Amino acid sequence: MSQTSIRFSATPQKVGDRTILTLPDDASAALPSRGQVAVAGTINSVAFETVVEPDGRRGHWLSIGDELLGLLADDLNEAEVEFSPVGSWPEPSVPEDLQVALAEAPDIAETWNDITPMARWEWVRWVNATANPATRERRVEVSISKLRGGKRRPCCFDLSSCTDPEVSKSGKLNLPMP
Repeated sequence: MSQTSIRFSATPQKVGDRTILTLPDDASAALPSRGQVAVAGTINSVAFETVVEPDGRRGHWLSIGDELLGLLADDLNEAEVEFSPVGSWPEPSVPEDLQVALAEAPDIAETWNDITPMARWEWVRWVNATANPATRERRVEVSISKLRGGKRRPCCFDLSSCTDPEVSKSGKLNLPMP
């Protein structure tokens, strides 16, 4: 890893059905943003590339998805993490409802493909930031409308808050009780 590597040990935690790692304060402080940051590195020597998420408390966390969890030891009590921020963002996983809407709006394909992966992460994050089906449907519609109008990023939401409704409440990561 380069000299900008961030290293720490952390205990994976379950928040709902998700396995996450919260970054220690010093690791989070070493990142260039209080919002999302693209990183590449290793967890217990297993390579990964992802985007760490803000926790709404001036810190960060990362989701240990099923694919990575399957590569790690079954008895994962402690994770040795090393990563570096990267300038090249991975492509986000676009939710099905937004994929369908994008496919049904071929006139904005050029705009969608022209924006950066970081901007696509922001659109996905904004759409995913609600558990209410009606609000989500409206956000998909507004995304298409804004993209059609030339907007390259969603606006008006706090990029440093935790917006994943599966693991947050009121913009803050739900941490398990000790």
